[in-house]
Amino acid sequence: MNPLDGLIEALKRLPGVGQKSAQRMAYHLLQHDRDGARSLAAALQAAAEQVGHCQRCHTFSESALCDICADTSRDASLLCVVESPADQAALERSNSYKGYYFVLLGRVSPLDGVGVHQIGAAELLARAAEAGVAEVILATSFTAEGEATAHVLGEALRSRGIRATRLARGVPVGSELEYVDLGTIAHALVDRR
Repeated sequence: MNPLDGLIEALKRLPGVGQKSAQRMAYHLLQHDRDGARSLAAALQAAAEQVGHCQRCHTFSESALCDICADTSRDASLLCVVESPADQAALERSNSYKGYYFVLLGRVSPLDGVGVHQIGAAELLARAAEAGVAEVILATSFTAEGEATAHVLGEALRSRGIRATRLARGVPVGSELEYVDLGTIAHALVDRR
């Protein structure tokens, strides 16, 4: 395979990038932005070699403990369970949560052969049982797989006497009811406070 085809194939590995998008990106980098291509290659190389997972929560980290797990000022009574480091970053950007995290690195998906053991459920249960943890917040996505993950983990946590809660869902801020999907409206009515 020649280098151009290799670049296109490599770009196709990115989510949502098909043949045409990968081709367009490769041509742009090679035709208009060789310095950008070199910078991108160097950044990918450095990240692949230097970024691993935090030993405590599993998010991306360059050291054994990520900055959040190393921060002793955070609320140790709260443990928020998310599916990915991207989900954790989104919650952090909200500036509304000051506890610790546990990143599953996936979600239960029986059709894909992914069960609770593959997403680190045993490690989560051990972490949640540590002294000081009073509540585990299940912040998985509201897809079928995310709901299944939250259900299975919630049942396992509650059976061990650990308080497990689920993120609320409902009508987005700034939206008009007539444009909100019916499932969201139904959940907002059921979860009203």
